[in-house]
Amino acid sequence: MKDVNLLIWLVQLGISVAVPLVGFILLGVWLHNSREWGSWVVIAGVIFGISGSVSGLRSSLQYLNKASKSNDEDNSSVISYNEHD
Repeated sequence: MKDVNLLIWLVQLGISVAVPLVGFILLGVWLHNSREWGSWVVIAGVIFGISGSVSGLRSSLQYLNKASKSNDEDNSSVISYNEHD
């Protein structure tokens, strides 16, 4: 079950990083081609996409950090074979 949770988290991380980048770039290219706006809109799409990807990466890593700390706290109460009295 733990492997499945890690796989789900990895897929979510990939989506939260890739979707904003690709989405904003495609939006910029679409606006450039269909509305005949300047090339600045594609550059703005790249900048917004990168900032969205960094934000998604940061929030995913913060969640992973919190999850690992809570797992460490849960495992600290368990007495292992070599630590019992």
